[in-house]
Order: sequence, then structure tokens, then C-alpha cells
Amino acid sequence: MLVSATEMIKKAHEGHYAIGAFNINNLEWTKAILAAAEEAKSPVMLGVSEGAAKYMCGFKTVANMVKEIHDAMGITVPVALHLDHGSYEGAKAAIEAGFTSVMFDGSHYPFEENLAKSKEMIELAHSKGISIECEVGGIGGEEDGVVSNGELADPEECGTIAALGVDFLAAGIGNIHGKYPADWKGLSFERLEEIQKTTNGKPLVLHGGSGIPADQVAKAISLGVSKINVNTELQLEFAAATRKYIEAGKDNEGKGYDPRKLLKPGCDAITAKVKAMMEEFGSAGKAE
Repeated sequence: MLVSATEMIKKAHEGHYAIGAFNINNLEWTKAILAAAEEAKSPVMLGVSEGAAKYMCGFKTVANMVKEIHDAMGITVPVALHLDHGSYEGAKAAIEAGFTSVMFDGSHYPFEENLAKSKEMIELAHSKGISIECEVGGIGGEEDGVVSNGELADPEECGTIAALGVDFLAAGIGNIHGKYPADWKGLSFERLEEIQKTTNGKPLVLHGGSGIPADQVAKAISLGVSKINVNTELQLEFAAATRKYIEAGKDNEGKGYDPRKLLKPGCDAITAKVKAMMEEFGSAGKAE
């Protein structure tokens, strides 16, 4: 049974560790991440962007697929199916389709509009018993075609959104999507501390978790980050392992590539990477 992320995030915040939110793109990635969570005995969030949902034939297909895979694998750790960077209409559609957690990203709207829409979406999500994340301050890089240079979120605006009752809050602190450039200045811990104060200890979310140095991740967690999103790092691991398999010439004895064999090295690499990151985030062994 898939669950809301509210309880797992609350425990992470109180225990000073973070839940990994790993994006899925197909059946194989779903299996790989769930296998890692079960082996690590860690709660996990499966993130789904609107673009990935479209690729997988819609929110209902994704929800049904994840539920069936979860049950078939006999997963015992808490698992939440979470919409990542959802639009106003997308978040509503994901809720209707059976997602157990959603993110409404209104950071690109003027603040008053973001506030009004966030309030509406929080009320809707909570009426359905699911968790919700909102965002203040754009995250750098590109996500599903939405480009942002990244921002340091306004602490007062964060406090205002937090007061609406959102379960966890994404706020820009210098983080970006994709690979970090060589001249990246790092996370702004000063801004993170300010945001944690104005939100009265609300669990915070760090997007763009791929490639952030371990010491910065640890410090962010100590300052209130309780959920870390990862996608790019898994893509790189998957691509490298798949490329290595192909270059080794293992083509099923000249009969052509068996897709199940072709995808296995990449999926094994994802499982290993996710387990390692769960250890880094401190969530391994936290499932009850």
C-alpha cells in the first residue's frame, strides 16, 4: 500500500535525516528504486515529473503501475508516489489519479498568485488525505522545459506559504537541476537558516540533489532539509552502465539484444546508487 509522505517526512525532520525522492521514468527504474529501498530498509518517495508521466501514458497508468509493482515485489517499507514540480492542473490530475503526494510548483507566478493557488491546492490535497509540497523561489537549471537561473527564496514569503499548512516546502538556496557547473558557489546556508526560522521549523526540500558535495548535504539536513530530490545522478549511472554493457558486445550470442538483459546493468547501477544515497541521507534503516 502506497502512503502519504507526511509521516515519513515528519520523522525525518525530527530525526535529522532526509528522505530520498528519486525520479522514475519507466517500469525498470521503479523496480530498481523499490529494490534499493527494501534492501536498505528505508522509506522512499518515487518522484514523477509531468513529462515522465506523459511518457508513461498518463498519471493513472503510472499510479496503477507503481501500485502493482509495489505489491508484486512485496515491498514492506513506506513508499509515497509523488508528483514532482506539478502545475496547477497537473497536481489536480495526479490527485485524481491516485498519487499519494503532490508538489504544486507555483514559484513562477507572482507571489500573491502563488499564495492563492498554493492555499487551494493544500486544502484539496489534505481533503484527500495526501501530502503536499509547495515552492518559493525558482530552482536553477531546467526541469521539463521550465528554465530558471535559480534564486535565493525570500524568507518572509516562505513563512507565509508555510503558515498555510503545507507539509514540506521547497525553497531556492542556490541549488539547480542537472549537473552543477565548475563555478557553482554552493548552497546558501545563511539563507537556509533564515528560512527555517521564518517557517517555524517546517520540513524543507532540497531539489537538484545530484552532485552536491556530501558535506553540504549533511549540513543542509542539519538545518532542516528533510527531503532531497535526485534524478540526474541516476540518469548518469544508468547511461554509463548501459553503455558499458553494449560496448562489451554482449548481444545475446548474435540474436540481437534482449531488452531485459540490456536494461539490467543500468537498473542494477541505479539500485546501488540509491542505496548509497540513502546511507548518505541517513534514511537507511529508518523504516518501521
